[in-house]
Amino acid sequence: MKKYDVIVAGGGFAGTAAALAAARQGASVLIVDKSNCLGGAAVNCLVNPFMCYWTTASGKKLMLSRGIFEEICNELEKRNAMKSTLFLEEELKLILNRMVQKENISLLFHTYIYDVKTENGSVKSLLAANKSGKTELCADYFIDATGDADIAFLAGCPCRLGRDEDELCQPMTLCFRVANVDVEAFDKTSSLVNELYKKYKAEGKFRNPREDLLIFHTPVKGILHFNTTRIVKKNPVNAEDVTAAEIEAREQIYEVYDFLKNHADGFENSTLIMTAPEIGVRESRMIKGEYILTGKDLVDCKKFDDAIAAGNYDIDIHNPEGSGTSHYYFPQGQYYTIPYRSLLPKNADNLLVAGRCISSDHEAQASYRIMPIVCCIGEAAGTAAGIAKADGALLKQLDIKKLQTTLKNNNAFIG
Repeated sequence: MKKYDVIVAGGGFAGTAAALAAARQGASVLIVDKSNCLGGAAVNCLVNPFMCYWTTASGKKLMLSRGIFEEICNELEKRNAMKSTLFLEEELKLILNRMVQKENISLLFHTYIYDVKTENGSVKSLLAANKSGKTELCADYFIDATGDADIAFLAGCPCRLGRDEDELCQPMTLCFRVANVDVEAFDKTSSLVNELYKKYKAEGKFRNPREDLLIFHTPVKGILHFNTTRIVKKNPVNAEDVTAAEIEAREQIYEVYDFLKNHADGFENSTLIMTAPEIGVRESRMIKGEYILTGKDLVDCKKFDDAIAAGNYDIDIHNPEGSGTSHYYFPQGQYYTIPYRSLLPKNADNLLVAGRCISSDHEAQASYRIMPIVCCIGEAAGTAAGIAKADGALLKQLDIKKLQTTLKNNNAFIG
């Protein structure tokens, strides 16, 4: 049985960045993912475009998500696969494959982790299942980049779900694409279509509780991207709820598509060409770690001594119960930082958590959950694991200044 220095569970932006960062510190690394490619929510759930990851300070654009995320964006641009913050998912899959292969990172696709072995407060191995049967995956350090804190949960680390008062999470959304749209004709009358949608919704003609239609352009001529279905009061880490969510979301998709086909300029000859392979999850489990990042920390634009990433995407909360979306927008030039302690779960001394499931409350998670920020969190986690392996250090006793200096030397922005 091969043993790795670092195993990363989940190959999304957080997991891929973690693996790359750890490998660049000299660690042997394995990424385990349930799908057939890297990219996570971007490719499996069609989450597109990248949400805002910059601000303006002293009249200049200040990029808050850099490092490996910037490398990925540069590679997309080289292949003409990125336009503003829109990107082509198929190109992203290829780019991420090549990036991890360049660093000699091992990959294991189509693999589910169903249990975790622990001993004396450490994770010893992950128990996984795939076409080869059951297998045990061993490492010195582990990074949970599953999005749902699956590894931390299975290891017995304390977790929270959604908002404190009722454990409801932000709605799940199944994204979809429509082709052969006369986009120019639609753009001219899109506001009228949204008003008609609201009128029909008020008359009870829509099952979808979302308050408006959320539609994005894509880099491909004649194709529009929809992030507009809304599944509320379902638990994203309950298999039966997720199944029900997928079924309901598909009904909502055809409800929206039929409405546009009948009432929207430019949709006369359109075709619904794809739905995401799986429903998108904004929020689920979060660990209760060494520090719980709060919405107040973000609003106060707190700068932590152990900062490892930064952000200022608005606190964007889609109502977990129905219609409405609330926003808190950060002042221009301001940003918050994310502390290393929020990546440290309790009860597991060789495990780090990266991505939207770090230690925080419901309000804070609504901001840092976007792909550019979780990519930077992942880079920090991988860098920390690589340093810990090289130094023979415990993750909770890591030299924070060394971690921060390494991140900065690698073009990361931490404040």
